Amino acid sequence: MKKNAARFIVVNDKMQKGYRYELTAPTGKDFAPEFAPEFAPELTPAQMLRLGVFGGKYLTDCRDEFPASWFKGAKLSPERHDPALNYFGVNASQPLKV
Repeated sequence: MKKNAARFIVVNDKMQKGYRYELTAPTGKDFAPEFAPEFAPELTPAQMLRLGVFGGKYLTDCRDEFPASWFKGAKLSPERHDPALNYFGVNASQPLKV
């Protein structure tokens, strides 16, 4: 059997430069519950993006790092957060420094 080549992601966004990690499991599969048994999100990233979380600024500077399918139908604001994109139409964000 031919072994699959390792797939690495290099992150260069506003928060990190040159951070590199290896994908070791299929997207959304094989979580290790022994490390975070309480992790049980109510929404997927794609659902959150369609709801305009963080005024449309969620994951806008690192789209290449995540599956394109997450961004289908996403409410995004490339420049700055836009409260009108939020599902509730309110500004529910705080600065990153908080």
